[in-house]
Amino acid sequence: MTHDPPTITVVGLGPGGLDHVTEETRRAIDDHRHRYLRTAVHPSASIVGEALTFDDVYDRADTFDDVYEHITSELLAAATEHGRILYAVPGSPLVLERTVRQLRERSDDAGIDLRILPAMSFLDVAWARLGVDPVEAGVRLVDGHDFAVAAAGERGPLLVAHTHADWVLSEIKLAVDGATGDEPVTVLQALGTPDEQITHTTWADLDRSVDADHLTSLWIPELATPVGAEYVRFHQLTRTLREQCPWDIDQTHHSLVPFLLEETYEVVDAVQALDPDDPSTDHDLIEELGDLLYQIEFHATIAEQEGRFTIADVASGIHDKLVRRHPHVFGTDATGTDAGLRHDPAAELSTDQVLSNWDDIKRAEKSRTSVFDGIPRSMPSLAYAAKVSRKASKVGFDWADVNGALPKITEEHGELVEAIDSGDHDHTTAELGDLLFAVVNVARHLDVDPELALRAATDRFRARFEIVEQLATERSIDLRDADLPTLDELWGLAKTRTR
Repeated sequence: MTHDPPTITVVGLGPGGLDHVTEETRRAIDDHRHRYLRTAVHPSASIVGEALTFDDVYDRADTFDDVYEHITSELLAAATEHGRILYAVPGSPLVLERTVRQLRERSDDAGIDLRILPAMSFLDVAWARLGVDPVEAGVRLVDGHDFAVAAAGERGPLLVAHTHADWVLSEIKLAVDGATGDEPVTVLQALGTPDEQITHTTWADLDRSVDADHLTSLWIPELATPVGAEYVRFHQLTRTLREQCPWDIDQTHHSLVPFLLEETYEVVDAVQALDPDDPSTDHDLIEELGDLLYQIEFHATIAEQEGRFTIADVASGIHDKLVRRHPHVFGTDATGTDAGLRHDPAAELSTDQVLSNWDDIKRAEKSRTSVFDGIPRSMPSLAYAAKVSRKASKVGFDWADVNGALPKITEEHGELVEAIDSGDHDHTTAELGDLLFAVVNVARHLDVDPELALRAATDRFRARFEIVEQLATERSIDLRDADLPTLDELWGLAKTRTR
């Protein structure tokens, strides 16, 4: 004897009014004893009668992803327990319903039959009110939560759903850098209900013209500038060069390493040259950041061609990692998607506490056993030494203050002198390294970056020596033949000038 598998019947309650609920949906509701509503906050929800709603889940959860996961799991469990259940959602089950999408992905593995009945969505009313044929016009439907990504490269027309709050409208507005502000848009609210409202406004007033709610959507006939247009154009250029330029075609991840390092250093130079009072100094930084960005895109394009990963994976990875490592901003369970559902106020944490939390989260993510795990050995030696000593200090392996670190310089200096006297080159090299490491420790206690300090000292030496060269030329002195007193005099003059 065989038993029928558990069944979930999914119905849609239409865009709003009871007139838009199909007869098939009404019969399905009457035919089920166990009924579930995604939300009772919908004009047609009353037709379902006695039902369990998930509105409390929205109140408790940190993100929409948490809401959808909880609802899906509860429905699968309920179907297993009761055999037959009905699940009612606003609009159509097949239009921007993430819980239904998850049920479709998981029902087979759970041994549950999923029946989805067709229903009228808000789209049908929207096309009628706007007087638009979506097929002929080539309309793109976009989720308001994903606007910056989903609308990348698009110029419209766009119909944006899930614009349920003013902050969603604000984020949509801010996603388009090139908007002038006077572009026409239309806000559609409560379509198909007695409270239906259609507001024609402009891009500038997009988030100020209405009080957005769960029945709000947005019509954008045309975007002045596609979302992310410049980056999309740049991304395509990188692909074109990789496919058509002989030099680009020949490159590999390994061959690009020297260029990656060079461009990074040039960014550092541009940052150090910034003048807060001279906006023209921004130009060099813009150019150098672009060169560095090209290196990142280049690596991602190579990987894309190899079928390993894409720039989207890179962007998604760093986005999610930053969210995970900022629980004081996004909440402990935030995943990054729809994190705006509930923003807990940032905790009153000090910078040191934030950094400590960062290290703890990072250690848990990477399953690291040593405080040094993850420190790249290819870092510049001074920066590498500073990073290693700082990591050791975080677990208590350190002097109390700089007064404990300073005597090590004297100690290591003495050991270096002894090594030099011994004539042992390897021993001398080791002791010189110990002396440099001791200086790095002192720098850390003084909150001085040794890499920047040495770079600044080298720049000062270079500037002064260039003055020495200039003075020598003025006095017809050949530096290669000059005696020490002459060189010392020139150096003293150069120091005076640089002061």
